[in-house]
Amino acid sequence: MRYRRFGKTEMLMSVFSFGAMRFLESEENAIATIKAAIDYGINHLETAKGYGKSEEYIGAAFKAGLHKLRDRLLITTKITPTWDAQTMRDLIQRSLQRLNISYIDNFDIHGINTWEHIEMVQKPDGCMQAVREAIDQGIIRHVGFSTHGPLAVILAAIETDLFESINLHYYYFNQHNEPAVQLADQKDMGVFIISPSDKGGMLYTPPEKLKQLCAPYTPIEFNDRFLLADPRVHTLSLGAANPDQFTSHALAWDNDQPMDAQELEILQRMNQNYLSLGSDRCAQCFECLPCPEVINIPEVLRLRNMAVAFGMEEFGKYRYKMFENAGHWFPGTKANKCTECGDCLPRCPEKLDIPKLLFDTHDRLYTKEGKRLWG
Repeated sequence: MRYRRFGKTEMLMSVFSFGAMRFLESEENAIATIKAAIDYGINHLETAKGYGKSEEYIGAAFKAGLHKLRDRLLITTKITPTWDAQTMRDLIQRSLQRLNISYIDNFDIHGINTWEHIEMVQKPDGCMQAVREAIDQGIIRHVGFSTHGPLAVILAAIETDLFESINLHYYYFNQHNEPAVQLADQKDMGVFIISPSDKGGMLYTPPEKLKQLCAPYTPIEFNDRFLLADPRVHTLSLGAANPDQFTSHALAWDNDQPMDAQELEILQRMNQNYLSLGSDRCAQCFECLPCPEVINIPEVLRLRNMAVAFGMEEFGKYRYKMFENAGHWFPGTKANKCTECGDCLPRCPEKLDIPKLLFDTHDRLYTKEGKRLWG
């Protein structure tokens, strides 16, 4: 396992972090999975108040003997922003109790996704007052934020200079947040990548076309290498649900060097494959927004890009069903809400027939309604 300095926090963090949001089976399984992560060299466990019983299961692991390794482990937990300080004080104390620890190495404000959330963290007597007090008391050592928000909100959150690290979506199939990665690097912030294998493309179950394009690597290995070849990225979430789900990342956790000739050839092959979309390819410039019907046009057409060019229809269906069902965590209405008003058309530099592509995406990807794993 390789380790990287997590920005200005100065914490030396494994290039894979154990993302503990998928503990769905039992306390026994959770403890076994945590132990497996540590055995593979992972020294960072990441959870959140909102991840079901995750904090409790980590607390049970500490009670069962993990406390002996406390000085070797880095613990992150996350709590959504609150308007007042007292609510956040209470929530921090409850997380500490559930985790069965006396301090949190890295505390994240969970889900700065909207302009209202920016206002909440900047409020003088709001949640960040409680966080600052906890830092003074030694029960929080470093503070960052996680985000599923639009790029403008992410950049604004970074520019507040309230945070030492950022937890965000960025991977081969979604590079729109690259300016946020760059700004975070300029400010020497730790950069943690959310869910690179699942929401990065459901890469555990890739279609045959994607497997062929990434060969001789697996799609997971290619995406891991795409990210860890970038020195601005410090750690990737590995959301194992059981002890058997770690080793598919082994190639990358021992190799964080720049891409070699073979990997660059795969990258070029992947980039070239987008040409198969022809004149229907969305270049993800986001100039089409805002949409009067609140359709997240770039995200809808990104899913179409992946389905048509890479055969990733199952991933597209998995994500498409989240529209209208996940609030600010995955905003936007479904593509069939398009009224063909034409508002977006003159703004598209690619001159795409956006309404036609929206309806085509809905026909391809609509299956049923869905929801986030944790509400």
